[in-house]
Amino acid sequence: MNGGVVVGMSGGVDSSVAALLLRQAGGPVAGLFMRNWADDGSGDCRADEDRRDAVAVCGRLGIPIHFRDFSAEYWSGVFEHFIAEYAAGRTPNPDVLCNREIKFAHFLEAAHALGAERIATGHYARIDRHCGRWRLLRASDAGKDQSYFLHQLGQAQLAATAFPLGGLHKREVRELARGAGLPTAAKKDSTGICFIGERDFREFLGRYLPARPGEIRTADGRTIGEHPGVFYFTLGQREGLGLGGVRGFAQAPWYVVGKDVPGNVLVVDQDHDSRWLMSTVIWTAPAHWIAGAPPATRFECSAQARYRQQAEPCAVAVDDGGRLEVRFAGPQRAVTPGQSLVLYDGEVCLGGAVIERTDAPAPGGVGAAGKLAA
Repeated sequence: MNGGVVVGMSGGVDSSVAALLLRQAGGPVAGLFMRNWADDGSGDCRADEDRRDAVAVCGRLGIPIHFRDFSAEYWSGVFEHFIAEYAAGRTPNPDVLCNREIKFAHFLEAAHALGAERIATGHYARIDRHCGRWRLLRASDAGKDQSYFLHQLGQAQLAATAFPLGGLHKREVRELARGAGLPTAAKKDSTGICFIGERDFREFLGRYLPARPGEIRTADGRTIGEHPGVFYFTLGQREGLGLGGVRGFAQAPWYVVGKDVPGNVLVVDQDHDSRWLMSTVIWTAPAHWIAGAPPATRFECSAQARYRQQAEPCAVAVDDGGRLEVRFAGPQRAVTPGQSLVLYDGEVCLGGAVIERTDAPAPGGVGAAGKLAA
């Protein structure tokens, strides 16, 4: 290529329409299909199907398509961290790491090697330039906004990236795909973690973290069941506990409210909004700032501790090492170590950091919900 843009083709409708829009805008356009997960023999990998769809879309659009295998880089840059975090009792977010390490690092390098100036993806987010700096903005479609997963991007990456779908709603994307006769127009959106897909999560994780059964206890220390391994569960989780009617307790759902990893104990409660799950202060690892630095050492903004959560008002303090102390105006439910806390000023994503702990109280004296032992 001589300039132009390379589109990351996933085989889905979003990347297909991103390529369509760039093709219609003129200028050199090519597609690139990334293989990020090696076939593990389970029969659940959709990579071959997705590759065929990506080829078909590029053929329909009349643009060339390239292929790169990043599975080794994915294993070392994303998956090893994913397993280590689960083993420590935390709940990581591999999609954030995948964007930082693969899609906006190795993919960007591959595009530049092909002679392209920029890359594009089917993410729902927007980019603009304000006062000499690039900004990451929420998508127009609030229900599909993916800026949460992109908060680790920096100035160089944003300068070389386009998000053609940022101003569109999902229904418009489907309509454009149908109108252009793209073979992915009616394809179901992929869900879950990219390398797990539609398969059973516990069975998949069990291949790398063998079962280690232990006690399920109530917050006051009573043993009411057995779990297969504390690392299979996350704070606030309801499904998969295997607790039906427990004698002496109400017929109501149980929720995970704490994990004692060294003691191999899972702590549960029947209150959806259990006090053991509620916190107002979050402490994080050193933060990443999209502008390159925080707006101040102390400032107010809004933040969300998980994808699709409503951003809530908070006050942020940045220490000398770049770590954050974030105080929310109201209690937050099931804030989970290992997940990302992402900060916003209105529609502008400021950056974010990995959650280390919270001020949630310690249930049953076996380890605080927000202070999981490594």
